[in-house]
Amino acid sequence: MKIADESDFDIRYSKQDDFPFLHKWLGECRKWYPVSSDSDVEAMAKNWIGFYRYGASLTATYKNEPVGIATLFLMPYRKVIHHCLAYFIVDPKHARQGIGAALIKNLNHLGKSYFRFEWMNIELFEGCPAIPLIEKWGYKEVIKQEKFVKEKDGTFLARHVYQVDFPGDKDGK
Repeated sequence: MKIADESDFDIRYSKQDDFPFLHKWLGECRKWYPVSSDSDVEAMAKNWIGFYRYGASLTATYKNEPVGIATLFLMPYRKVIHHCLAYFIVDPKHARQGIGAALIKNLNHLGKSYFRFEWMNIELFEGCPAIPLIEKWGYKEVIKQEKFVKEKDGTFLARHVYQVDFPGDKDGK
């Protein structure tokens, strides 16, 4: 049985107290995010968790312990508030247990129903194991940038931007 199917699994709004978990996982999984140094990890984790203030971040818990976080990075300008970029991460020791799927499902609902986005984007890097997951949830690749990330060993990874569109009345009616 997957963790996400168990009664001890839940998804709640994130809070500032989730920062240490996010910081740890981001450090462990930095290959799949646009960070390289420890100071980059620190800065991104602080920015990421900060969206909890707007109800734009969700934390998956198992036995009341955080096991994943998904966040809508809200746009601050009126012209672009109809969409956002989203990031998600799952504790590596709980990968492939349905947590990522549950987070994406709930994040899509939050983006469509509460924030009334017309679409959402997720940025991933070449080889990321989450690519099949977001494709399963209807995200389509809209941008591919070759050699976007240069790894320490000199190899490059492409950047992939995936998008999911939310059909319906664009006037919010």
